[in-house]
Amino acid sequence: MFFSPGCRIDWRILSTGLLLLGLVVNWPVAGFAQSKKAGGEKSEPKNAEPENAEPKNAEPKNAYGTFTFQLENDLFYGADRHYTNGLRLSWVSPSPADTRQELNLIRERLQLIGLNNNKDTRLGLALAQEMYTPADRHRSDLIPGDRPYAGWLYGAVSLHSKTVFERKPHGFEAMLNSVELDLGIVGQHAYAKETQDYIHDIRLFERFDGWHNQLRDEPGILLMYERKFRTGSHDAFPADLQMDAVPYVGGSIGNVLTHVNAGGAVRYGYNIPKDFGPPNLIKDMRTLDAGPLKNDGWSLYGFAGAEGRFVARNIFLDGNTWRDSHRVDKEPWVADLSLGLAYEWGRFKIAYTEVLRTREFKGQDDNAHFGSFSLSWRLLY
Repeated sequence: MFFSPGCRIDWRILSTGLLLLGLVVNWPVAGFAQSKKAGGEKSEPKNAEPENAEPKNAEPKNAYGTFTFQLENDLFYGADRHYTNGLRLSWVSPSPADTRQELNLIRERLQLIGLNNNKDTRLGLALAQEMYTPADRHRSDLIPGDRPYAGWLYGAVSLHSKTVFERKPHGFEAMLNSVELDLGIVGQHAYAKETQDYIHDIRLFERFDGWHNQLRDEPGILLMYERKFRTGSHDAFPADLQMDAVPYVGGSIGNVLTHVNAGGAVRYGYNIPKDFGPPNLIKDMRTLDAGPLKNDGWSLYGFAGAEGRFVARNIFLDGNTWRDSHRVDKEPWVADLSLGLAYEWGRFKIAYTEVLRTREFKGQDDNAHFGSFSLSWRLLY
């Protein structure tokens, strides 16, 4: 853990500045690129290849897309409270050049509602569950001043459209527009209690005694949009290493969550893939796979990120929409700070992220910490 559990820094004061981080983290990189161009040098690292160049180790075609399993849990830090667990299994269709005929027919239909004229438009599907608990597992009564028990079970469909810039404005090499629609249920039939009890029984942990106070059943709908940019990779120290930046802005509307956000990440390492970062539940939108890696066919890089957001509604704090329920006074400004490591080889990618989340409601005793693990694999025929 990279912040002590007793940290009392009031991150709310900093969250406003974090809203501009997506641009701030890119200025040095963009300026570096422009200065090299002014000197008659290329901004790409040595042995760089065009964005659409065929990798030397290109895999066979007839791909079925990329599957990703994601787990987020605060037990990575020995805690068990607040946002305590998230599970997601997702799939993103392959690029048009690699897709099988039947999937290509679906992609062509989606192109009719694509976000731009770029042909690299892909479909995403997912099934996920999230759970939230107060700090005291032993109290069976409703706990005023602490967050409600809540579960969120949903399915998601998303559309992603990637654009590659030829002239690289402001140092940006590519852009990803994503729209995701989540439909599900909040409450007892999200089965968060049953999931947590099952895992706690297996691991011989004590159960939480207050789940009968959880939010009542309510259909959930959430529409999200995000726009990500990626700078070109630039030579870094020592030799053969690169770095890039991935700033983004986005927002959502729905009875589950309504907010606006901005942030970014800086990546540093070997053979950084031309994607938009590791998948992560806290970032709302998921990664778009970059296809086979160049050079040696493997990649290892570290990343650091930050996100600030203004939250107008959060059902897990504000309570049920159309009926009385447990609720707390939420903090409208929230920030996430993250640090992680990703490794990719062949068809597989694995990533781990440490996350610090600032206080989400008034009276919360401490910032939240949790870990995020993801495993992705490309399925080929």
